[in-house]
Amino acid sequence: MSEILVLGAGMVGVTSALALQARGHDVTIIDRNAPGRETSYGNAGLIQTEAVEPYAMPLAPGALLQIALGRGYDVKWNIPGLLSQASAVFSYARNSLPAAHRRASKTWGRLIRQSTDRHGPLIQAAGADNIIRRNGYIELHRTTAKLEKARVVAERFQTEFGVEATILDQAALRRTEPAIRVDVAGATHWSDSWNCSDPGALVAAYAALFQKNGGRILNGDAGDLHRKGAAWVADEAQAEHAVVALGPWSPMLLGRFGLKVPMVYKRGYHRHYHMDVPPQHPIADFANSVVLSPMRRGLRIATAAELTRNPRMTPPQLRHGEEAAKELFDIGAPVEAEPWTGRRPCMPDMLPVVGRVPDQPNLWTHFGHGHQGFTLGPVTAEILADEMDGGQGWSELAPDRLGR
Repeated sequence: MSEILVLGAGMVGVTSALALQARGHDVTIIDRNAPGRETSYGNAGLIQTEAVEPYAMPLAPGALLQIALGRGYDVKWNIPGLLSQASAVFSYARNSLPAAHRRASKTWGRLIRQSTDRHGPLIQAAGADNIIRRNGYIELHRTTAKLEKARVVAERFQTEFGVEATILDQAALRRTEPAIRVDVAGATHWSDSWNCSDPGALVAAYAALFQKNGGRILNGDAGDLHRKGAAWVADEAQAEHAVVALGPWSPMLLGRFGLKVPMVYKRGYHRHYHMDVPPQHPIADFANSVVLSPMRRGLRIATAAELTRNPRMTPPQLRHGEEAAKELFDIGAPVEAEPWTGRRPCMPDMLPVVGRVPDQPNLWTHFGHGHQGFTLGPVTAEILADEMDGGQGWSELAPDRLGR
């Protein structure tokens, strides 16, 4: 019988298994899909050491009006999608107020700054350096006013968190990214973040490392989790301990074991496009709510959030992102027939859920990283593994906070 069963083979689940394996535990991963094919596959490929403040809901009156009228592209919604999670969205709004957001940022900043330090040894051990670039990413600023605000943010992040960044004027941006064909005021080069040209492949490489070191990966129904005597059982696997690392599917499973998990489900989309001369860095064009990342398959256009139950075949955010990309670059046709879509598991207090499930012996959680599961998986995996080995854990992340 395996000692620990990890439910979920995304970045969070696989790095949980690796952290526990490194401490001498016998670990099995179970998932319905191959490693890295769900939520971890669909992102901009950024390992973001600069993202020291969690993403808050826009609460300025003008921003809220734009969202309500459906005119912006930062957040899209429809009535069924909003009503199905109204309580969690309202809580998310309350936690986005300045005082609550500052409290969350203290914990978040401590986590995010560890990300490249935790990924680095895994990348080397997994032989995945060929898909990692350590040159940061570029955030565009289209007006002089936006550029000056960005300068203030970069200086504050440097002072408070040690984040490395360079403000580029128009000429410096042209030298750094000659493929950009329109004039903008400037950009921030967030230089100590990393980026990956194939996020799914990185998770798969970590999973292969886990198997090389003696770990077991089963294709099966993780949602089948139940007790059998003192053991936890899912599909054909059983173990003394179980870790729920199922991202947006975690609340449904944990509800069966008495843990009510409020969650905001943000849907995202991406699609790849042919490009003869891709940019040297991922390009964040937040004025158009899009990130443009050079990937193995082409230029990946990744959108912002949508609150909806069901995906759209022709999402307006992706159409808008394509228009923004064509303004900036000479891009070609899509290289896949349909866009990818998936959900981001966002907690209303903006912090992941990591630790022991109350009143359920040997049941543990590791999910809820919002937009940053790809970045933070190895960081919070170490927190979980330490607690499972008898450490204190982090009370700010503990599952029992959900019932406080």
